[in-house]
Amino acid sequence: MKYSLLTKEQFEELHQEFINFLATQTITKQEWDTIKEKQPEVAKQEMEIFSDLVWEGVLQKAAYLENHSPDQLFLFKMEASEMRLIVVKVSIDKIDLTTKEGLAWLQENIHLDEVALFTASKSYSEDKNLDIFKLIQQGAIITEGILFEVFQKILP
Repeated sequence: MKYSLLTKEQFEELHQEFINFLATQTITKQEWDTIKEKQPEVAKQEMEIFSDLVWEGVLQKAAYLENHSPDQLFLFKMEASEMRLIVVKVSIDKIDLTTKEGLAWLQENIHLDEVALFTASKSYSEDKNLDIFKLIQQGAIITEGILFEVFQKILP
């Protein structure tokens, strides 16, 4: 398995897609029930293959990621050959960037000395999607990129 098995809730949400996936392998509901009961390892393999297919589709479409901590924002933009990163660091303990209030404070006080902005870029490894997946496993979430684009305009 390349990524991770979808959760029970994700499988429930993608129930129809999983049925279609099984159908492409000419596995009927009755056959699937038998496989689950008598060949659980085969059932698990099918679920792993489906999970990887779902992850591949999601990761291919991911254009922006964000990872928030109380004092830092990590904003990623996925480009063709590299990922770009903007890091926002706040050195005031009472500010929590994981809250709406913290982000509102940041918007008003972006030019204070206690707010630092850094940029970086990194080429992908041989597997761009796996690079993105690792960031998600570390707590990043897929976003529309609003914060990245806002901070990109602020940077020189």
